Amino acid sequence: MSAPADASSGASGGQSAFVVRFSLKQRFEHVVTMTVFTLLCLTGLPQKFYGSAWAERLVDVFGGIDAARWIHRFCGWTLAALTLFHFGSVLATIAGRRSRLSMVPARRDFEDAIATLRYYLGLRDRIPRYGRFDYKQKFEYWGLVVGNIVMVLTGVILIYPTLAARFFPGELVPAAKVAHSNEGLMAFLVIIIWHVYNAHLNPDVFPFDSCIFTGKISRERMAHEHPLELARLEGRVEPEGGTLSAHAERKMG
Repeated sequence: MSAPADASSGASGGQSAFVVRFSLKQRFEHVVTMTVFTLLCLTGLPQKFYGSAWAERLVDVFGGIDAARWIHRFCGWTLAALTLFHFGSVLATIAGRRSRLSMVPARRDFEDAIATLRYYLGLRDRIPRYGRFDYKQKFEYWGLVVGNIVMVLTGVILIYPTLAARFFPGELVPAAKVAHSNEGLMAFLVIIIWHVYNAHLNPDVFPFDSCIFTGKISRERMAHEHPLELARLEGRVEPEGGTLSAHAERKMG
C-alpha cells in the first residue's frame, strides 16, 4: 500500500541511473499487505465456495476449516492494524508538512483517463505526461482503501454478530456477510486482473517490476512513465499540461 503523500524520493547526482521512488516504510507496508491479502484470499474464498472440490482441498492444506478460520481472522486483524498504521503515518506526515498530497485524485486525473482512452481509440497520437502517480495508480489505491474499510468493518461484525445485533438492527449481520463475501471476491479479481497485469504482465515491465521491492526505478523508465515527477526531482520545469509521444524519450529493449 503506497502512501498518498510523497516519501523521500530523489534523483541523487542529478543524472543518476536510478531514482529512489519508494521508501523503506512503503516497501515494508507493501510486502506485509501482499502477504496478508494472499492469506486472506486463500482462507476466505474456500469458505465462500465451500461446495467446490478445490475449496475442500485448499481448506485441508491449512489443517481444516477451524484452522483456516483462525488464520483468516488473524490476517483480518493484521490488515486492520496495518490500515490504521498507514493512515496514522500519513496524517502525521501531512501534519508535519513533510509531503505533498500526490495520491489525492484531482480534475486532471479524470482528464488524463479520458485522454488515454482517446489515445487507445486512435483519436490522438500522444499520451498524457504523469507526475508521481498516474490516474490508474490513484484509482487503484483509493479502491484498496475503501475496500479495506468495508472488509474490516464487516469482518468485525461477523466475528461478533451477537454484540453487533445488540446495538444495531439484526439485518446488519446477514448484510455484512454478503458485503464481506462479495467485496473479498471483487478485491481478488481487481488484484489479479488489474494490479498484476500493470505490475508484471504489462509489456513495459514484463516479466516483473521490482520497483516496489527495491525502492528504485531506472531514470529511463521514470522519464517515460512519470516525466513531470522526474523534472520536479531534478529541479527542471516541465509544462503541467504537456503531452508525451507514446515512444518519446524511450529506448527500451
